[in-house]
Amino acid sequence: MAKTREFGGIKLTEVEKHVWEIPKSGNMNVPARIFASEKLLERIEGDKTIEQAKNVACMPGIYKAAMTMPDAHQGYGFPIGGVAALDAKDGAISPGGVGYDINCGVRMLLTNLTKDEVEPVKVKLIEQIFKEVPSGLGSEGKIRVDDKTLKEVLKKGSRWAVENGYGWPEDLERTESNGEIKEADPETISKEAMKRGRPQLGSLGAGNHFLEIQVVDKIFDKKIAKEWGIEKEGQVTVMIHCGSRGLGHQTCSDFLRRMEHEYADIIKTLPDRELVYAPANSQTAKDYFGAMSASANYAWVNRQMIMHWVRGAFEKVFGKSAKDLGMHLVYDVAHNMAKLEEHEIDGKKRKVYVHRKGATRAFPAGHPELPKIYQKTGQPVIIPGSMGTASYLLVGTEKGFRETFGSTAHGAGRVMSRHEAMRQFRGEQVKADLEKKGIYVRSASWKGIAEEAPGVYKDIDEVVKVSHEVGIGNLVVRVVPIGVVKG
Repeated sequence: MAKTREFGGIKLTEVEKHVWEIPKSGNMNVPARIFASEKLLERIEGDKTIEQAKNVACMPGIYKAAMTMPDAHQGYGFPIGGVAALDAKDGAISPGGVGYDINCGVRMLLTNLTKDEVEPVKVKLIEQIFKEVPSGLGSEGKIRVDDKTLKEVLKKGSRWAVENGYGWPEDLERTESNGEIKEADPETISKEAMKRGRPQLGSLGAGNHFLEIQVVDKIFDKKIAKEWGIEKEGQVTVMIHCGSRGLGHQTCSDFLRRMEHEYADIIKTLPDRELVYAPANSQTAKDYFGAMSASANYAWVNRQMIMHWVRGAFEKVFGKSAKDLGMHLVYDVAHNMAKLEEHEIDGKKRKVYVHRKGATRAFPAGHPELPKIYQKTGQPVIIPGSMGTASYLLVGTEKGFRETFGSTAHGAGRVMSRHEAMRQFRGEQVKADLEKKGIYVRSASWKGIAEEAPGVYKDIDEVVKVSHEVGIGNLVVRVVPIGVVKG
């Protein structure tokens, strides 16, 4: 007999291992599906994740199911970890299904160095990176751009960065969408968003953003790992996690206000006003998609510039070129996006806006959008843990493409608010505890460390285990940190 659980009066039934379903009822257009172990379900008890998943199932033009990934927790409108595909003609696009930090994402960078070579200069290296990469709340980038240049950034994305000397041409094919969504429309970005974005280009920011020096701890799939340039345990890698800073946040706010004003009648029909949307065929939907895409391009430039400066920091410390140090990009994945994609649904190919809010795209081998280097293996999927824990590299699967529109988790998922974290943890103590484990931490503030303490997050090992066992993203490599730069 199938297992059942109840959350706030909402009944869940386990339809297969780690896959729980809320059947379609009332105003739901499709069922809701939660990908979680019982251990992970317990971590969302008491918040609104399950209720929000059920609410998303009421969205117009939604296909298959409203889904939440294994790291899900309560968010604005959609749960963080929420995935929904809405018809691109008769459906909608919703800022609540994307989030405020548009294209908050993560990239992994290789080196040919070993832990034994890096450990003696680890502190020097972290301090050099901290010097090279601006970080912290309100941090500003090292370069100044005018509005004309910023619009080029918003239109071209990573291509602008590489054309201007921030990185290598090969970086583009190792970035989701080549780091450039063509539908980006800089003219839809408000003056206020431009004002906030201008000084912050090329900065890490604060919150859960980080830059880590990591060591390959375990290789699960040696064949795929080798294809990606990961040769052995003990190899040093770098992970960069940040997004679109104030520009993306302002863009989300701008369009939420616009949609609330234009579609007050729609809000009255919704189970939660935070799900406000623009009908897919409206000018507002087109404008939001153009602005969201431009914000995404900004985020890719941000990570590209940071990676360029990280390469420079390694060059200064080791006295070799980044190419001699083997500092190739493995991949860059985006979270907090609505992507216009084609999927086969009920035997027909349909264009849909796949909303991935706190979820990672995970395309399988052979997908036409993947670059040649990943056609055989499938897309690298980077799932960062919390500060002081492991992070993982997975690979996209055919099953995931069919069942979750090619999506899986994006991280460990919070279980505690920043306010509660500040109440429970002291930054100085967290830093001391991590350094006892051999992890050197450099931050712009003690507050930033306390808010992101390891105890604030779910168990990343459990999150990736569920993804792997369900088959929506398979394990390839585990890495562990030895040095962390926090915003």
